[in-house]
Amino acid sequence: MTDMPFADEKKLVIKRVFDAPIDLVWKAISDVDLLKQWSPFFTDFRAEVGFQTQFTLGPDPEHLYLHICRVIDVVEGKKLTYTWAYDKEEGDSHVTFELSAQGEKTQLLFTFEIVKSFPQDNQDFAIESFEKGWTYTVNALQKFVESA
Repeated sequence: MTDMPFADEKKLVIKRVFDAPIDLVWKAISDVDLLKQWSPFFTDFRAEVGFQTQFTLGPDPEHLYLHICRVIDVVEGKKLTYTWAYDKEEGDSHVTFELSAQGEKTQLLFTFEIVKSFPQDNQDFAIESFEKGWTYTVNALQKFVESA
């Protein structure tokens, strides 16, 4: 397992090798029935460019945000990118999962990139908060696919 730190204040890259086949990892990030098992805040999802979904999530019950995600790039079995933005908040980002087979294992290159700055006066949008949340998410994905 290799976690790479932020390249700068706008981008997080996590590189991991999962002990799971690429088709399972792809299904875990793109099939809503599997996605909900390790990332339960997604209630609806389709790996189709233009598909949009939303859900409420936050660091605690006092700080919940309506998230808006729109799929912007799909390379079947290899790459999935969607936006990660918040209703009534400035800012936008892209979340990308890139998969490559390594024998019976799968290499994940996960990228979170801020493309339009989020409010700087809110700690929930600090780069450290994103790092914590996305590391948790990648860990959950890894645990799910390696225990399937």
